Amino acid sequence: MTESPHYDDYDVIIIGTGAGGGTLAHRLAPTGRRVLLLERGGYLPRERDNWDSTAVFVKGKYRAPEFWYDKHGNSFPPEVNYYVGGNTKFYGAALFRLRPEDFGVLRHHDGVSPAWPLSYEDLEPYYTQAEHLYLVHGSHGEDPTEGVVSGQYRHPPVAHEPRIQQLSDDLEKQGLHPFHLPIGVNLVQDGDGRATHSSVCIRCDRVDGFPCLVRGKSDAQVICVEPALEHPNVDLVTHARVTRLDTDAAGRSVTTVVAELADGTEARFSSHLVAVACGAVNTAALLLASAGDRHPDGLANSSGVVGRHYMRHNNMALMAVSKEPNDTRFQKTLALHDWYLGADDWEYPLGGIQMLGKSDAEQIHGEAPRWAGAVTPQMPFEVLAHHAVDFWLCGEDLPDPGNRVTLDRDGGIHLALDEGNNITALNRLRHKLQGMLGRLGMHEHHLLPHSLYLHKGMPIGATAHQAGTVRFGHDPATSALDVNCKAHDLDNLYVVDTSFFPSIGAVNPSLTAIANALRVGDHLAERLRG
Repeated sequence: MTESPHYDDYDVIIIGTGAGGGTLAHRLAPTGRRVLLLERGGYLPRERDNWDSTAVFVKGKYRAPEFWYDKHGNSFPPEVNYYVGGNTKFYGAALFRLRPEDFGVLRHHDGVSPAWPLSYEDLEPYYTQAEHLYLVHGSHGEDPTEGVVSGQYRHPPVAHEPRIQQLSDDLEKQGLHPFHLPIGVNLVQDGDGRATHSSVCIRCDRVDGFPCLVRGKSDAQVICVEPALEHPNVDLVTHARVTRLDTDAAGRSVTTVVAELADGTEARFSSHLVAVACGAVNTAALLLASAGDRHPDGLANSSGVVGRHYMRHNNMALMAVSKEPNDTRFQKTLALHDWYLGADDWEYPLGGIQMLGKSDAEQIHGEAPRWAGAVTPQMPFEVLAHHAVDFWLCGEDLPDPGNRVTLDRDGGIHLALDEGNNITALNRLRHKLQGMLGRLGMHEHHLLPHSLYLHKGMPIGATAHQAGTVRFGHDPATSALDVNCKAHDLDNLYVVDTSFFPSIGAVNPSLTAIANALRVGDHLAERLRG
């Protein structure tokens, strides 16, 4: 039997190249230490279908060709993409900070969102660094719920197009506080908000859910991985699916990262430190698959929490119908947090509202079977597309230990999920929006579910905001990681994706993952110096 090749001259191995892993590599690249990135996919093909709604949303061309199983054993296609840059290749680049209150105990209608082992103030400097690194456009000071900031965005907010500016004005007339959505794009605007001739971003309608053909979106490949690879001490192996992590006899250190390569052969890699950033589900699955004599319940799992407390937000994608045509192309420029922490008629947090990318005719036709009877013959789908105004509602789901990742005997991933977890808040948020439609220049009776953004109406398949599963904390009995995201049970294993979240708040998790990767990167750099 041929022995697997073994590569052992690295200081840090990073498994995954998305918001967590890619950013960590960027942070460590200047240290001169040998860094290896392992990515289970390859580079996303640059092709016309990148911007084709049918290919991306209806056919799911770039989605990973795999199935997971729900708690009943039914298979479903998860919303995951295995490419250099991870899921940031397809994210909407909405880069929000968590609110300061999100780091403490928050009481919700259905339970309690727990405190983090660090504060907003601890992470704040890294939020600022993350915003600068990922070219976030915005304006601190507009959102009344945001915390204190140490530095303004380096790039001005993306200007509203006329119909969204009118929406912002109408919201203000209702006594609300809309603000410019913070978004990561490589955009230079002229005095009228249009992309200049030298701007990489062209202000098109393909930012949300599509990979960017012109490299104008701040994804982890463009912002972090490629600059890191310019350093001679950083290597990348693509099509390397890590199958398990082996430890020394004492079970205190990871000694070998075992991966299956593109040709089906096995390779073994070793380094001083190992950082896992596969996404909340796959990171938990890898740790569970790495069970051994010293870790019979899975690696880093003496607490029993690995795989548990899975969160993905309570999300709702909705399409309103404007009475006037909506000619907006770059629609993702506005957000509203007035009810993030509560409302006059509701003492618990509701969540936030933000704009989605603009619907087009292909997406409208893709929704047609689910909208049957919801629209009148006087409003054909082509008219709907021209009048569509698209909203994303985001509410917090609570960390329930029963919402968990497990593996079957064949290594298949099973995801148990209570889809009703704290859902009342999201429904109330929808009613808030529904009740304002007439005053916002919309048809009051048309607020249609935009299921293509939620994986064809299958909430369990909407895993874009996955978090939890390997939570951090001070107590090894109730958490898997310490405050530096190192496993309590091991001396050299770290987790740097959104798995470490003990709660998820009600904003997109990417910026927090990026900021934390910078924070952990500083810790690892200091440890390597020692």
